[in-house]
Amino acid sequence: MPRLFFGLELPSEIKDRLLTVQSAVPGAKWQSAAQLHLTVLFLGNVEEEQVPAVCHSVADIQAEPFSLQVTGLGCFGRPRRPRNLWAGIQPEAPVARLHKALQRRMQKLGFATENRAFHPHITLARFKRESGSVEALLAEQGEHVFGQFPVTEFVLFESQQEPAGSAYSAIRRFACRLKPGLACAADKTKGGRIDYDLSGASKAERY
Repeated sequence: MPRLFFGLELPSEIKDRLLTVQSAVPGAKWQSAAQLHLTVLFLGNVEEEQVPAVCHSVADIQAEPFSLQVTGLGCFGRPRRPRNLWAGIQPEAPVARLHKALQRRMQKLGFATENRAFHPHITLARFKRESGSVEALLAEQGEHVFGQFPVTEFVLFESQQEPAGSAYSAIRRFACRLKPGLACAADKTKGGRIDYDLSGASKAERY
């Protein structure tokens, strides 16, 4: 049963700058370049037979392309004992609109999505229970600007647990646009994925 979420990919130059934040903080499990992303909506475990419906349901979402600036650091939990260190984004509004649009579509399919306030962020590190302080990092780089990038698509990701941590792979990409009708192309071919176009017809009955 695949574990899925919608998110945004980051360009390599942004990832490289975010990786410079890494330092010797006790208990920190730093994210690798391959793990850096921005989660827009988490779905959790999804039945295999539901995945085509998930893809088709969001294929005609009208979301205009936008730009994001990755700026500032923050944490969940107290800085002296954080649970999560993250980088912020600005503006948050277009990501929040996309989150809401995806949430509505998924709720129509019967998914129970989280109701807590959505706070878009890029996770940089997760911490064990006995964690060290990130106060110095926040003081040094709390207002640092890591760069700006255009958002022209959102992605349906699969998360798989591996010995080195979570591995994320793109299942489908969806173009940001105001007019529906452009294709949703498959990025993953193993296991027989369906290539969908947004007219609703599948190109292969392999899923």
